[in-house]
Amino acid sequence: MTERGPKKADSMTGDSGDDTVSIVTQTPSPPRVRKPRGEYAKTGAKRTAILDAALGVFAESGYRAGSLKEIAQRVGMSEAGLLHHFKNKSELLAAVLDRRDEQSLEFVDFTDPDGSVGLRGLVRLARYNASVPGVVELYTTLSAEATSPQHPAHDYFVRRYAFTREQASAMFGRLADDGRLAPGADPMRAAVATLAFMDGLQVQWLLDRSVVDMAAALEEFLRGFVIGFEAEDDDKPDDETDDFTPGEDVA
Repeated sequence: MTERGPKKADSMTGDSGDDTVSIVTQTPSPPRVRKPRGEYAKTGAKRTAILDAALGVFAESGYRAGSLKEIAQRVGMSEAGLLHHFKNKSELLAAVLDRRDEQSLEFVDFTDPDGSVGLRGLVRLARYNASVPGVVELYTTLSAEATSPQHPAHDYFVRRYAFTREQASAMFGRLADDGRLAPGADPMRAAVATLAFMDGLQVQWLLDRSVVDMAAALEEFLRGFVIGFEAEDDDKPDDETDDFTPGEDVA
């Protein structure tokens, strides 16, 4: 029997030359050297800084006009360094939108047994959104553009609306179980109507902020579905003492 020595790795390089895939036979790969914990923390902090900067740039200039170069400059790195964390602009946009959703969930508790808690969170979110018009405009523009399947945010918005509809429907369902949903109201239709109302409010508010109070209008709308619904006292402008500011901006 002839002994075979270890084979060398063959490489396949894509057209861009950026990604190399090695095919190794017989010779086991050396154990991966783990980064020190401090390195992971630094990487996570840098990614967060990039996402916050990207949100600011996209909110100010729009997604198409906002440049990776400007985002990189805001966090003190080169464009090549930024692309080490996010391989392209589309991937960065997806991460920015995911981060915005994480921040939104700090306002809205979809899982509370009392469905009105989550609905009051939506009112709080609407009030906060009035303080970040650039992000509201970015979201409104992107959601309209993303109806095209070719848009980089198309899949994100499909998933987001599906998730939010299901969660809002569950909240209205729990209120129906408690006898607090208006007679004849259907939880899923109430959820769809609530999301449509919030999106429409944002468009009207962007066009003329002097005539639209998004939080007050949403609270009044929800009273039509939920018997006895009222936003908490600390959600109202005259009693607003909450200093909570999750990250940069939320839409």
